Amino acid sequence: MEIKRDDYLNMLIAKKGNGLIKVITGLRRAGKSYLLFTLFKKHLLESGVKEDHIIEVELDNRLNDELRNPDNMLAYIKGIVEKDKGLYYVLLDEVQYMREFEDVLNSLLHFKNVDVYVTGSNSKFLSKDIITEFRGRGDEIHIFPLSFREFMGAYDGDRYEGWTEYCTYGGLPYIMALKSEKEKINYLEKLFEEIYLMDIIERNKIGKTQEFEDILNVLASSISSLTNPLRIQNTFKSELHSDISDHTIKQYIEYMEEAFLISKAQRYDVKGRKYIGTPQKYYFEDVGLRNARIGFRQNEENHIMENIIYNELRLRGYKVDVGVVKSRVMENGKRENKQYEVDFVANLGSKRYYIQSAYQMGNEEKRAQEEASFRNIDDSFKKIFIVKDVIKVQRDYNGYTTMSIFDFLLDENSLDI
Repeated sequence: MEIKRDDYLNMLIAKKGNGLIKVITGLRRAGKSYLLFTLFKKHLLESGVKEDHIIEVELDNRLNDELRNPDNMLAYIKGIVEKDKGLYYVLLDEVQYMREFEDVLNSLLHFKNVDVYVTGSNSKFLSKDIITEFRGRGDEIHIFPLSFREFMGAYDGDRYEGWTEYCTYGGLPYIMALKSEKEKINYLEKLFEEIYLMDIIERNKIGKTQEFEDILNVLASSISSLTNPLRIQNTFKSELHSDISDHTIKQYIEYMEEAFLISKAQRYDVKGRKYIGTPQKYYFEDVGLRNARIGFRQNEENHIMENIIYNELRLRGYKVDVGVVKSRVMENGKRENKQYEVDFVANLGSKRYYIQSAYQMGNEEKRAQEEASFRNIDDSFKKIFIVKDVIKVQRDYNGYTTMSIFDFLLDENSLDI
């Protein structure tokens, strides 16, 4: 079964030969290796590149342990590319396994007949270094687990069955090859325990492993809810009688972000045009992993839908914040300050969209509650409700657009309908 990842493949193709190090980052098992070693390599071969001009090294494979030594790696590549003046494509998988990899990648830029592509699963070692170490010579592509559109391209069933599967088991590509619920559950639970959890703990030398796991459980249980380290600390004190500091909690959350396991949406004051500090919202990069972490016990579809919308906006390239709209309103004969929330403020260049994830808007009272935030925004950017109900895309007399989650996810241009 071949899963199409055309958007990412086209990004790589567009960057060929640009003189920069192409860095593919993302969650472990999200499909980085498949993109580079299967789809991109297939493109190279079909474009006429000879196979002996494609150098592939999987650094997370113990068989390549010697090549984790930076000097050995440079000597190995140098010995191949000096055979002729033809262009060589260097594909390095999980480059963070190599010591001093920044120096190696910078050194490879001095070879005139080399085009370099690498993958990595930790932003601390990659995204940050693209800015500091590569000095403008790195070009990052962040790959997400399968979008719902990609998922449905390989799923044998209708969109409604597919939605249930996607909300439960997420979009890690290997899930598509598993048939039974038991297989999928076992895969996700083992993956979380043996890969993500242990990798973060060992990489960051975490001593208080139980506290780390407890924090992870809190975040998994509270997707779409506002929180911050101090609130979590208070929960630990009152319920677990723990003396863990908010500083340690903040650090542990950063470790999860660095592993691309979670990501945060900051609060943005729409009228004041400024960011508000904490609290923030945290979302999982894959909802299947989130569900596995809490034993598939909290499958609240409204919260999961919000997480999926957030991920979809990010993979489309938007910077996504949680909107705060402050207003003075008349209540009980008095003018009072009130604060409304917009689930997402999505920005890309000059574009901006205000988006409410409204699982159901079955009556006028519910709709009025959801519309309150939009009514207090006085700019002309598009305002969109995304609902679970199967409806045609419609625009009301206020100019607000309502669309179903399926229209939003399955049409990459849905925000401009």
